Amino acid sequence: MTDMTAHEGGALGPFERWLTLWVALAMTGGIALGAVAPGVVGAIAGAEIASINLVVAVLIWAMVYPMMVNVDFGAVAGVARQPRGLLITLAVNWLIKPFTMALLAVLFFDHVFAPWIAPEDAQQYIAGLILLGAAPCTAMVFVWSQLTRGDATYTLVQVSVNDLIMVVAFAPIVALLLGATEISVPWQTLVLATILYVVLPLAAGLLTRRMLGSQQAIEAFSQRIKPWSIIGLVVTVAILFALQGGVILARPTVILLIAVPIVVQSYLIFALGYGAAWLMRVPHRIAAPCAMIGTSNFFELAVAVAISLFGLNSGAALATVVGVLVEVPVMLTLVAFANRTRNNFTGDRK
Repeated sequence: MTDMTAHEGGALGPFERWLTLWVALAMTGGIALGAVAPGVVGAIAGAEIASINLVVAVLIWAMVYPMMVNVDFGAVAGVARQPRGLLITLAVNWLIKPFTMALLAVLFFDHVFAPWIAPEDAQQYIAGLILLGAAPCTAMVFVWSQLTRGDATYTLVQVSVNDLIMVVAFAPIVALLLGATEISVPWQTLVLATILYVVLPLAAGLLTRRMLGSQQAIEAFSQRIKPWSIIGLVVTVAILFALQGGVILARPTVILLIAVPIVVQSYLIFALGYGAAWLMRVPHRIAAPCAMIGTSNFFELAVAVAISLFGLNSGAALATVVGVLVEVPVMLTLVAFANRTRNNFTGDRK
């Protein structure tokens, strides 16, 4: 998912191109599994230590670790040649995006959708959306960067800096926003989940890079382990929907309701980042990925933390999975828009 060279010619690979389909199939299979083998699903749900589900923890690591191997902190020094793009990314991702997502979540589920959603369910969906909003993309943005002819090295710089900030900022921001929406925050679990799913995978990725040495060896290794990312995501989604199957079959419209604030947030954040880059005369090869990082989400982290904080069968976990479902079609429309408006950015011609 994070390999910048795997999609020559600006084309999506089969997984990225059909991500929504794979997720939809995993959802369907998960619902079927929950109906025919509830004992198996129950055993998976019960495999917990300190609020961390062991099965899901392995699956999340399978998703996240291949991405972290591609994060090169040595590239951070390259920001000096074009700081404006990074400043926009950081401002949008950490000063705006988490708060607009929380605001939209509260607006829709506490007010607009209140007649159709029970208050306790609304709080769970709000929590899941907050987790999505606090985790900027660290994976698929490499695909969006390539499709918009972005600067691959600078994209890597932006992702690397965001990951460094995520290590220290994710937990406090999530706790602040969950507290502001009157959702109980289990701090110990939140910090543990951040260490387990951000800090340790980053450390493992850095260690792996050092052990492999050359960039060619790193890219070859990334290609070999890349399928595990796909497997981890699909199986995690299947498990979530196996547990949520009864709710979904009884109220299928809940998926659409959860998707609404996510879609609104996506277009809003892209407009802010892309518009700021245009006003600040940032070259398009940097401006497009700069806007995409904030628009897209690190949904693997959001899913993992939602499960750790609220449980596998929680509405918060369901909300994060809906983020996976809608991300690719929304992002592809933004890729098309960015490509159509390339000539409006004069920075590339300086």
